[in-house]
Amino acid sequence: MQTLPELAQRQQDLYSDFWQWFGANHQRFFDAVKRHDNLDEEFFDELSPQLDEVNPDYYFLVGMDDDTAELVITVDGAVQNIVFAEELVAAAPSLPGWRFVALKPAVGDSISLTMDGRAYNADNLSFYATTSSAYPDEIDLTFVYADWQPADEDAIRTGVLIFLDNYLGELSLATQIDETAVVGPAAATGELIPLSKLQDYLHWRQQEFVEKYEGLRRDTDEDTYAGFEAELENGNPLLAVFNTDLLNWDSTPSHPWIARLDFVYGDETTAKGMPDEAAYALLNELEDLIVQELPDFEGYLNIGRETGNGVRRLYLACKDFRKPSKVFYFLRQAYAEQFDISFDVYKDKYWRTFDRSRQV
Repeated sequence: MQTLPELAQRQQDLYSDFWQWFGANHQRFFDAVKRHDNLDEEFFDELSPQLDEVNPDYYFLVGMDDDTAELVITVDGAVQNIVFAEELVAAAPSLPGWRFVALKPAVGDSISLTMDGRAYNADNLSFYATTSSAYPDEIDLTFVYADWQPADEDAIRTGVLIFLDNYLGELSLATQIDETAVVGPAAATGELIPLSKLQDYLHWRQQEFVEKYEGLRRDTDEDTYAGFEAELENGNPLLAVFNTDLLNWDSTPSHPWIARLDFVYGDETTAKGMPDEAAYALLNELEDLIVQELPDFEGYLNIGRETGNGVRRLYLACKDFRKPSKVFYFLRQAYAEQFDISFDVYKDKYWRTFDRSRQV
């Protein structure tokens, strides 16, 4: 079994191998992009499997600007994969005629998108913010589409979000806005703000947030933990342990990212969904390893865990999303033979994920 540092080094080697391969073929690929003819066969069919070797969650966009070909590595807004796109591009060599970009960049007001016969641009989109005294740091935006048709609301919402992905850029849309809604003018309940002011608004809100919470850390050594037991719908027990001091903390937005990690050790029909002794011991060892890799003084708080129906689920609240994404990714590789492991990283400034546990 490889250790996490060994897997991290292997990932760096995969970056190097990819760019060595790309560099050996860059002129041929450049010519294919410039001709813009038979791109699938001459470029994409070769690029896709090579990227999959590095990370199967990569996607890509290719374009030509004057005499420069551009390759954008995107993860379609999946927060837990962002760091791997950034690292791949950071490892890229300088190749004549090529520009490499991590994540879809912000295009701004110059973009006009047409989907299913509908145009999306800064002229027919506006927005307003909804504020709440209970969640003052949350950025909750409603986007108003001037050409709204109730019968096509799902398609319009999709179009608006794709437009915003390009307008703001992939990183900004995925990390700066907490809640989004899309409505027509008749359903708008706030004063409409031109879309051209959206980036300035987000920058102002981010500055406020940083000034309020930058540098805030939480020492959990003396915190209190409580155990809970519930009965699931199938009659199996659910055992939980949570840091109750953290659940009642008044500065949760300082650690706005929830990292959730699932270990599947069995199924709901075996031992009432509980792990056997060996699995239980290994799960506890892995939790200790995670706390070692993601300590509280660096901005990673172990909120608690749930065990039941064949799954151990761990929750951490984090200052950033990049390091836990890497730790969990390598952990999944290291222990793939012992457990079926999956994870997610998402923004939840007020830790509403744990509202049910707070009420117990």
